[in-house]
This record gives sequence, structure tokens and C-alpha cells, in this order.
Amino acid sequence: MVHISQQNNGGSDIMSSNDEIIVQPIHSSIDLHTFRPKDIPSLIPEYLYECLSRDINRVRIIHGKGSGFLRDSVHKILKRLAVVSDFKNAPPEEGGWGATIVSLNLDN
Repeated sequence: MVHISQQNNGGSDIMSSNDEIIVQPIHSSIDLHTFRPKDIPSLIPEYLYECLSRDINRVRIIHGKGSGFLRDSVHKILKRLAVVSDFKNAPPEEGGWGATIVSLNLDN
């Protein structure tokens, strides 16, 4: 499970009693639209390691098409992770350039 805090405190970075922890089940696909952009750099590695622990070696990260900023951010994060053996834009039937397919290195 991936634990992400959802802020209900007016956008402050400091957790308060109004913050809610949301537990996300681990599947072979994750939609980043439901997360705050500032959580993405920590969310992606945590999600990928959880996938590995469940022997999921191919995942789809849905980031949307938009301006490409989120896609570029995701790709920068993936380039730094040793658990990632390869990544590419998804084929059209899986979201095209609005999603990224990631192959994980099960040896990590």
C-alpha cells in the first residue's frame, strides 16, 4: 500500500490534524491525476518499489497529455531509479503519450 497525505488545511506543507492519510491499493497502473504534484517525486519511487515487492514488473503511469510538464517530470524521476530497466510512452490503446509504460528490474 502507498500512503499519501491529502491536505485539508488550506494548502500548508505542515501536516495537521485535518490531514487525511489515503491508502492506495497497488495495481499495475497508477493515475497521477489524483495526487498533488508536490507528492509525485516521492510517490513514484514508493509505488514502484511496492510493485516490485508484489512481483509486478510492468506498470503504467498515467500522467495525462496536457503541456507535457508532468510527463517530463515523471521521466526525470524514472531515469534516476535503479529499479527502472526501461520506460517509454504507452501504446495508443494504453493512453499514448498520456501515459508511460515502465519495465522494472526484478533483481533490485
